[in-house]
Amino acid sequence: MIKTNHTVHFSAAQDMSIIPDESVQEIVTSPPYPMIEMWDGVFAKQNPHITSQLIKAYPLNAFELMHRELDKVWKECFRVLSPGGLLCINIGDATRTIDGVFRLYDNHSRIAAACLDLGLFALPGIVWRKQTNAPNKFMGSGMLPCGAYITLEHEHILIFRKGSKRNYNTSEQKDIRKHSAYFWEERNIWFSDLWDLKGVKQSIRNSDSRDRSAAFPLEIPFRLINMYSQQGDTILDPFYGLGTTTQAAIVSCRNSIGFEIDESLKKSIESNLKSIGLNEYNAMLEARMKRHSDFVQKRCAEKGAFKHTNPILEMPVMTSQETSLSLYSLSDIQFSATNGLSLSVSYRPL
Repeated sequence: MIKTNHTVHFSAAQDMSIIPDESVQEIVTSPPYPMIEMWDGVFAKQNPHITSQLIKAYPLNAFELMHRELDKVWKECFRVLSPGGLLCINIGDATRTIDGVFRLYDNHSRIAAACLDLGLFALPGIVWRKQTNAPNKFMGSGMLPCGAYITLEHEHILIFRKGSKRNYNTSEQKDIRKHSAYFWEERNIWFSDLWDLKGVKQSIRNSDSRDRSAAFPLEIPFRLINMYSQQGDTILDPFYGLGTTTQAAIVSCRNSIGFEIDESLKKSIESNLKSIGLNEYNAMLEARMKRHSDFVQKRCAEKGAFKHTNPILEMPVMTSQETSLSLYSLSDIQFSATNGLSLSVSYRPL
């Protein structure tokens, strides 16, 4: 029987020292965004000088101090990543008016510089275009030139690798890689540098620091986890929030570790993870299979029969690399709240 384990640690100092060096294969996270007002309190708890700089209208000083708190986490991420491991960071830039001056705060560039300084290698990233129905997409002077500002409707997904590509030296390693393949049509969508996905809004009732999570949609960590890790790997999220990365790891048959500085979120996290039961997780897998089935039917009608078949899923596939692709449905989820929060998930072949 296949099992995965998922653990959430609550630590005000975000201490990741319990994770051994080079033991994590992928990190998928979305940190608090510097200079976005809803995150001011979170950063100020780590460094009170941030508040004084905002009050004194020294926004660039505050911006730098906020990023220095994030730098501590990126340094730990570098330590725990295994050779060939990937760090994926969803981050948005900020716009803000302080002391009458409106300007952009370029978060994604500052984070990229910090990760490169650590020795990580930058890979092509993704622009996440967040759909909006807002009737007024501009800020400033309306139809008059020179005083209006472009509205940010996208965020960045930065991707870094530790060292060269991952090695597969044994037949067992190669087999796991083959079982962790994705569908050809998924590859064509996922490996585009532009993702057009709706954002999500989630309220938080029990948090001491904020009233909404600003969580990214489940589809984002799901894609990243399947693109850059394999079944049985360990996925880390150092900015846990409500556990979206863990949800994606569970449905992808990966292990996960999370860290959250706001211990008052524990009840919300547990409730959020428990609210998605076996039926909901398995419905995600069934939807994935349905999308592939629909693709097969359409492709056959347009191009004729497929050359390859996946005997495990009993479905046609486009390439020979997909013939060992294996999916597993969830059969059981066990929760434990003794130290932090832990989940044990059991699977069976789909």
